[in-house]
Amino acid sequence: MVAAFVLRGLCGARSVLRCSPAELLRAPRRGHRLTPADDELYERTRISLLQRESPQIMYIDSYSSRGFMVNGNRVLGPCALLPQSVVQWNVGSHRDITEESFSLFWLLEPRIEIVVVGTGDRTERLQPQVLQALRQRGIAVEVQDTPNACATFNFLCHEGRVTGAALIPPPRGTALTSLERAAE
Repeated sequence: MVAAFVLRGLCGARSVLRCSPAELLRAPRRGHRLTPADDELYERTRISLLQRESPQIMYIDSYSSRGFMVNGNRVLGPCALLPQSVVQWNVGSHRDITEESFSLFWLLEPRIEIVVVGTGDRTERLQPQVLQALRQRGIAVEVQDTPNACATFNFLCHEGRVTGAALIPPPRGTALTSLERAAE
């Protein structure tokens, strides 16, 4: 009984799905990559950059070998990004990073959940005692090259996480232009 009902439903659905060959030719095919000729079938998509949802959140707009552009403000050299401020970070390279240089991250309220460390153009290992000191204080650490650290920091801030960043600019030749310049 149930099988007959299902078959009857399928046969009825099959007749509804029938269409002429001319209609099939006009219907856009979704099983292939779109080409410029397919723009006639689909409307073009336009993207507008709107005002940020939360203007008080820190975002890294761009970076270069000289420093960073954070929320439209230029920061020269290595910097530490905190939830509401940016400070110069007194390190020259990943070898200069010590437990003392991270002390500002555990002195803040509200507590920083995660610190993203950008070590230049390559991911470098930090001293184990430095990582252990942060973890003992309940702060997660993510060590990456600076371009990926900037992207990770922006992503975590957009998620609403209480995030800090310790960034060393990449060497010459590596740069990300700001979105505003790329749009011009």
